[in-house]
Amino acid sequence: MELSTIAKPYAQAIFEIAVQNNSVTEWSQLLSATTLVMADANTKAFIASPSKSKDQKFDLISTLVGRVTSKDLSKQETAFINLILNNDRSAAISSISNAFEAAVSNSNKSKNFKVISAFELSEAEQNAILEDLTNKHKTTVSVETEIDLTLKGGVIIKEGDKVIDTSVKAKVDALSVSLSVN
Repeated sequence: MELSTIAKPYAQAIFEIAVQNNSVTEWSQLLSATTLVMADANTKAFIASPSKSKDQKFDLISTLVGRVTSKDLSKQETAFINLILNNDRSAAISSISNAFEAAVSNSNKSKNFKVISAFELSEAEQNAILEDLTNKHKTTVSVETEIDLTLKGGVIIKEGDKVIDTSVKAKVDALSVSLSVN
């Protein structure tokens, strides 16, 4: 599996934690330090060694990262390092750091949504959707609307590869699948 594919869920989870805790800078520093530590040939050899226990590997990496960052690591930071080591993802740390930095960069930009509706939305409905999305994502939001008569009712909201489907068609399709399984 490609490292960027492995890295994305880790980076997204860290990003969400960092935003909630207002600790984006600290996580950025931790990921940079961990990348630096994991890139060292001696560290790689130590991690790859079957004679070393997971606890020994964790202790070494935590200590080295703590020294590089010049601070004691938080519970969440140590849990992250432990998770990376337990899941044998040390090779992906650089990709995780890059994906995290990309998420930080993207969070400072506006988000573009496509709203697909069964009928033309009134200006009040468009404004309500725009306000909801702005409040949820805490950034500037733009909305493009489209009409799809096959939906019968409700809306589909898309942002990149994320989709929220509250259309009547989706509910009918789900009901149909549910009935055919039984």
